[in-house]
Amino acid sequence: MSAAPLLSLELRSLKLGGSTILQPLRFAPQARAWTAVVGPNGAGKSTMLRALTGLLPFDGTLQLQNQPWHSWPARERARQVAWLGQNEASADELSAMDVVMLGRLPHQPWLAPASSADHAAVEQAMRMTQSWDWRERPLGQLSGGERQRVLLARALAVRAQALLMDEPLAHLDPPHQSDWVQIVRGLVTEGVTVVSVLHELNIALQADSVVVMDAGRIVHQGPPAACATHAALQQVFQQRLLILQVQGRWLALNA
Repeated sequence: MSAAPLLSLELRSLKLGGSTILQPLRFAPQARAWTAVVGPNGAGKSTMLRALTGLLPFDGTLQLQNQPWHSWPARERARQVAWLGQNEASADELSAMDVVMLGRLPHQPWLAPASSADHAAVEQAMRMTQSWDWRERPLGQLSGGERQRVLLARALAVRAQALLMDEPLAHLDPPHQSDWVQIVRGLVTEGVTVVSVLHELNIALQADSVVVMDAGRIVHQGPPAACATHAALQQVFQQRLLILQVQGRWLALNA
């Protein structure tokens, strides 16, 4: 029997600047699994993920562990759900370690110094993302890929039950994209719910479940090996994909 979803979103509409961005949809990512959200530019992927984190107002309901989102204290929500957004701003003068330590704030009493548990969580997260060696360097001196790995470590340091990531592979080269997949797989093994918006379809097809979006709607959700998933991908990308299996792995190629 599958576990009950940690998060569930029932949305009637979401408008930004007077324009309707999301149409009615329901999304409850599978617990203790990795869900990849894909679709063409402007499909509403990032907007839906931000709604799932409570970062955007919308007409509908959001629940965390079957309780209304706003019934949870903000600090407890921050312990339960970690977030890695696109192009996140952070003080460039902070050291990489200090940036990652920000992920521990939900666990710290007000104005209390970092505990040994906080330091252990930060070191583990930075070693997982291979960013420990430049822990003393200011964030502003890091390359785009190095910076992204530090921001990922900050999200990992929360040690939340759900990790939501919007285009987490930005600036990462292929070897570090593979490392990211291994990190996600390890988190899922530990019982974490992972949801990621991805443009890299070949990475998304390694997830446990693929959500396909188009024009502000979810048009399909299913396993990456399913014919219906492949058909939905081909539909939203205007039949410009060729999806085939190579050495046990599904690949999406330009047709």
